[in-house]
Formats: sequence, C-alpha cells, structure tokens
Amino acid sequence: MTNNKITFDEIFEQNKRRIHYQLHKMNIRDPHQEFFQEGLIAMWNAYEKYKPDKGPMATYFNYMIRNRLIDRMRKENRYTEVREQATQEFSTQLTDGNHRRREGEMAQPLTANSHPQLNDPTPWQHLKSHMTDKQWKWVQFHIIDNLTLPEIAQQENVSLEAVKSWGKQARKKLRTLNEQNIINQDDFF
Repeated sequence: MTNNKITFDEIFEQNKRRIHYQLHKMNIRDPHQEFFQEGLIAMWNAYEKYKPDKGPMATYFNYMIRNRLIDRMRKENRYTEVREQATQEFSTQLTDGNHRRREGEMAQPLTANSHPQLNDPTPWQHLKSHMTDKQWKWVQFHIIDNLTLPEIAQQENVSLEAVKSWGKQARKKLRTLNEQNIINQDDFF
C-alpha cells in the first residue's frame, strides 16, 4: 500500500467508525465532538506514521486512537482537579471558613483576627462559674488569648494531650450550656 493510491479522506471514510467505537467502549460522552477530534488527529498521525511491515493498519489505528483518548481524558481530569482545588482555596480565603449567624440574619464572615472581646467581663464570669479550672484555662488561653495548644502546654507545664483533653471537655461543656440556654453565644461576640 502506498500513500499515493489511498488518500486520508478515503481512509477516514472507511475508519471513522473506529473513533465512535472507542468513544463508546470507553463510555465517553462527547456532545461537543472534542474527543472525536482527538480521535481524528490520532488517526491522521497513525496514517502518517504507518509502516505496513509492522502489522495491520486497523490495529494500529485502534491503538493510536485509544491511547490518544486516554491521554485527553487524563488531561481533562487533571484540569478539573486543579480548577476545583483553586476554587476551594479561593473560597476558603474569602470566608476563612468561619461564619457567624444571628437568628433571622444572613451568615456574616468573621475576620481572621476576630477574637472575643473582654469589654464586658460579666458573661465570661458567668461562663467561668460553670466550668472546672482546667476547662476555664483552656477557654482563657486558647479562645481569649489565642494561644496555641503547645504554648498552653508549655505555659502550664503539662503534656499536649492534657491540654487537648481540657479543650475536649470545655467544648462539651459549652455545647451543653448552649443547649440548655444557660449561656447566650451573642454575649461573647
């Protein structure tokens, strides 16, 4: 077979169903014919590079089309993952992941440096009266003073696990107090 006798148009007409077959076999939905175009390019490359002594042309077409479609799918998947990751990072930067909501109002993002203020110590004293000394230390140092857990552990000369335990118990107590309406979270912010 020589390239002069059979043109690519003739080869395409005889073999275009191979592209559709590979698309169907790989469960690729192609409403905009993007993958079909990839298959067509693969067929053109196979037509240009085909050497009759290496094997049948049909097998070579199938191989080239299938691998080109797989490459395109990988590229699309990588692009989608990067786009989703960028969207998530952008969303997190905008909202910082924290929101404050009062009843009947829209959620308002908290700023990154937003801390409870001690302008009025009355609600804090009320809260302290319901907590153990260790739970209160965790609230005081971690929430009010914004210290990290390792800093609290070092300051109090205890293990990091002990500080984590204080935090776990303090959060549990805060949830209970909030559910029982003993404290009102709006008093603290």
